[in-house]
Amino acid sequence: MNWPATHRSAALLLVGCAVLWSSAGVLSRLLQVTEGFEMTFWRSFFCVLTMGVILAIQERGHLLRPVLATGWMGVLSGLMWAVMFTCFMLAISATPVANALFVIGLSPLLAALLGRIVLGQQIRTRTWLAISAAAVGIWWMVRGALSSDGIGGLLIATGVPIASAINLVMLRRLHARIDLAPAVMIGALLSCLITLPWAWPFTAGTQDLLILAILGAFQLALPCWLMVRAMRHLAPHEAALIALLEVVLGPLWVWLGVGEATPAATLQGGVLVIGALALNALTTSAAEPATKRVT
Repeated sequence: MNWPATHRSAALLLVGCAVLWSSAGVLSRLLQVTEGFEMTFWRSFFCVLTMGVILAIQERGHLLRPVLATGWMGVLSGLMWAVMFTCFMLAISATPVANALFVIGLSPLLAALLGRIVLGQQIRTRTWLAISAAAVGIWWMVRGALSSDGIGGLLIATGVPIASAINLVMLRRLHARIDLAPAVMIGALLSCLITLPWAWPFTAGTQDLLILAILGAFQLALPCWLMVRAMRHLAPHEAALIALLEVVLGPLWVWLGVGEATPAATLQGGVLVIGALALNALTTSAAEPATKRVT
């Protein structure tokens, strides 16, 4: 599958992914079950089912063929997905959400550094400025709620940007040889296995299962699958920058959807993050021909 075909369409596709990812907060507010392990299990379970359907359609019923074709790289990428799927939920149950969001805001920096080391990609000055501005924006959003409580949860949260950076570099490096879309399903399956002992016995009712199914399908499986498609045209740090829209949009949807108060600093920091992304996108578009846009 060669879609998306251009850098611009890939960037826009990833913006759509960030919008879907950002729905987690507002949908989670509708749940009766609040235990993190059970929420993670069911979300990952429905992600496995959805990815199974997507891959079966994509491969005309041959579900195992694309999974086996990924080999050990698919297992490693799947492990990174599992770390991301699991660590965030565990982190926010053990440390203030602001701490977790601040740590996740380090993703573009780590992706840029790892991409430079592994892929040899040159990072332009304007991109470093955009990464720095986005980091300041994330800090401004959460600075009022940052605390030293929950150091263990803070350490768990570091698994998210580290695993994200590794996965983004893998997706960029291997996209021409291996389709790592099946790794999303592998990661969700590993997440299920990791969380099952602590999620049992299940307490989620019918309404909760419906919401968790929506989360697993449309907040997790679909955008993660689309991100794999987009990575053939995007550098790791660029993808991580765009993905920060999830952190910006999440509080907005909660405010609009369930009326949860959003501090002014959250909106101000969000504007700074979006401004950094827009400026980086515009300067990249103006400075580089479409066939060479990889940074």
